[in-house]
Amino acid sequence: MDLLIKGSVELNKMFAALQRTAIGLRHDFGEVENLQQSLRGARDFVAKAAARIEESILSDLLLVRPAAGLLTPNVSRDGESRDEFILSLSGAANFVRGNSHFAISLALRSFDETKIALVYSPIDERLYYAESGAGAYVFSTFHSARIRVSNLSEPADLTVSVNDVPAPRGVANIRCTGCPALDLAWVAAGKFDAYVSTPLDWAEIAAGELIVREAGGKITMDSDLVASNGKVEL
Repeated sequence: MDLLIKGSVELNKMFAALQRTAIGLRHDFGEVENLQQSLRGARDFVAKAAARIEESILSDLLLVRPAAGLLTPNVSRDGESRDEFILSLSGAANFVRGNSHFAISLALRSFDETKIALVYSPIDERLYYAESGAGAYVFSTFHSARIRVSNLSEPADLTVSVNDVPAPRGVANIRCTGCPALDLAWVAAGKFDAYVSTPLDWAEIAAGELIVREAGGKITMDSDLVASNGKVEL
């Protein structure tokens, strides 16, 4: 197959699957914007859209590694090998409100190690991705480049995104975006210096974890999830 982005054939097949799924998701986003008079109706619609993502992308992913298992926030299916695809719609609450800040998070793990990671924003068609040992990248129609975490360390200079945790003391700029997968990708790209959250579903952060690490960052998952450029103390 012709390679779409810098990386392995498997990475490109996974990206192609995301692109095909995103076509329907963009249509769903247009529909949900018309449902804002009924928040319950919008939530039901988005839940069905998330289920369609899983169904749509599954057949494509099984062409990449037919024996792989699957893990999503709603589905756990064992495969016939030590490979596993991990899939999530991150920022679903934003989607419900017609907010375009959401993403599809997709990772391939083999023998309990993440090998390929993709975080794809379907509305602006921007992809953050990484392969183990090969660095992290951003790709869009107009821009493709390797990404690295920021070098900032002084609290007054930092921009930190948080999720369900108190704002770190002394930090100049605090953000709360509602999309953990993109928050992690933005730490990797140096747009945020750190991201702090209560523990999250593994399906939502599996891809972002590898992207942060491959961009030179650090991520810990103890009582809180903390992803950073490795230079800040929170």
